[in-house]
Amino acid sequence: MRTEPLQNRVTPEGRIIAVAARGGLMGNRGILHDAAQRLGTARWRHRNWIACRLEFRGRHRAVMQPGRYTELFFLDEAVSLAAGHRPCAECRRADYERFRDAWQEAFGTRPGATEIDGALHIARVRRNRAQITHEADMGHLPEGTFIHWAGAPHLVLRDRLLPYAPEGYGAPAPRPASGRVTVLTPRPCVAVLVAGYRPALHSSAE
Repeated sequence: MRTEPLQNRVTPEGRIIAVAARGGLMGNRGILHDAAQRLGTARWRHRNWIACRLEFRGRHRAVMQPGRYTELFFLDEAVSLAAGHRPCAECRRADYERFRDAWQEAFGTRPGATEIDGALHIARVRRNRAQITHEADMGHLPEGTFIHWAGAPHLVLRDRLLPYAPEGYGAPAPRPASGRVTVLTPRPCVAVLVAGYRPALHSSAE
C-alpha cells in the first residue's frame, strides 16, 4: 500500500508537489500520471483547466487511477486562479456564471468556456511549462491576487499580504500602498477580480 503523498497539489506558482495536506478544490488538466501514480513530464493534456468541488452529487473517485484524469488539488480558489484554472461549469455552475459575468464586465464580451480557456492558456504558461508572470503596481491589485513577495507567494487581502503554505496561510504582513511587484495570477484572472469576482478562500485567510 502506498504511504507517501501523491504528487497532485498545485501551488500558486504552478508547481505540482507532493504533500499530505488536503486541498479545498480539485482540478483537471487531463491524464498526467502513469500506472504507478507517478507524474511524467506533461503538465497538461488539454486547455480546459477547471477547478471543481470536492463533492458533487455523491460521485466518488479513486485518485490517480490508470486511464483516468489526474486529480489535482488546490488550497482554495485564489490558488486555483493563480495556477490558471477557472470554475467548473458543471459542479460549480453558479461560480462559473459569476466568473463569466465578471469577464464580461472586464472585457466587454460574455465568453463561453472554450474562449475563456484559450485566453487563459495564452496568459498562464509557456511551452516549457514555466508559469507566465507579469509586473503591476501593488496599489492597483485586487483582493484574491497572488504575488511573489519576500521570496515566496503571498495572497493580497485588503491591507495584508498572506504567505502561502500547502496547509494554509501564515502570519500576515502589512501590504505596501504602492510599488512594483511580480504577479503570479494570470492577467485575465486579475481583470476578473478587478471586475468584482470574489474567490472562496481557505479559513486560515481570516
